[in-house]
Amino acid sequence: MTGGYANDFSPKKGAAAAAAAPDLLMRTSRVITAAIIAIVSIIAVPRAAAGVVINGTRVVYPAAKREVTISLQNAGERPSLVQAWLDTGDVYSRPGQSKVPFVLTPPLFRLDPTKVQSLRLVYTHDPLPQDRESLFWLNVLDIPPRAAANSDLPNQLDLAFKHRMKVFFRPAGLSGSAADAPARLTWKLLSKDGKLTGIQAVNPTPYHVSLTQVTATVAGHPLTVKVDMVDPFASRSFDLPDPPVATSGAVSVEYWFVNDYGGNVNGTASASAAP
Repeated sequence: MTGGYANDFSPKKGAAAAAAAPDLLMRTSRVITAAIIAIVSIIAVPRAAAGVVINGTRVVYPAAKREVTISLQNAGERPSLVQAWLDTGDVYSRPGQSKVPFVLTPPLFRLDPTKVQSLRLVYTHDPLPQDRESLFWLNVLDIPPRAAANSDLPNQLDLAFKHRMKVFFRPAGLSGSAADAPARLTWKLLSKDGKLTGIQAVNPTPYHVSLTQVTATVAGHPLTVKVDMVDPFASRSFDLPDPPVATSGAVSVEYWFVNDYGGNVNGTASASAAP
């Protein structure tokens, strides 16, 4: 430490410092408390609230369709400026930055309270894989109007909200169906040094499977795993919390996935030890 009474170990000065310590701590506490209040007063008075709502949680674009519409509604009390664009997976993408085989209209518009606006999504027929789904992302930026200055609330934030939604382009003639794809996943246990370390989901189908939760029951103990989407003809490995001792037998797996309509559906399976 540098400076201050804490570095002075002489008896007299130490006693004086000890007597002064409570007062110093009280003053320091008041300064810290005032700083916290000042920060909270700035960040705790947002002027904006998300008003634009998207109808649905995902978009499925069948290749045979000429266009797909996405419905937006302003459920707030003020008009919003809405900007919409697609990207290929970069969460930090800006409008026009990603090259996508779609035209989205209108890209920019005003949406008044209680009003509804439809976005038109049109495939440009640029080449995409025909043996599996392709994934894109729809971004909808909700920008509320700037509120009038208020002397009673001088410290306010202007907040814009960005909604982000998956868009699945689904070619014609794919084998099976998206509804049956989750049941066709195969599950494998991963181990290292005599302990189970994770569980692997293998997707043999041409559809994306959006998992929301997986629980593996090992030796009577349910272990909930953090999961994500499994791409077509791909595999995804998920870590097990508190890895248990490896087992030679199969374990039961309960999983939840999101269907085309945004519903959370569950299924069961078993996982075997990876070869």
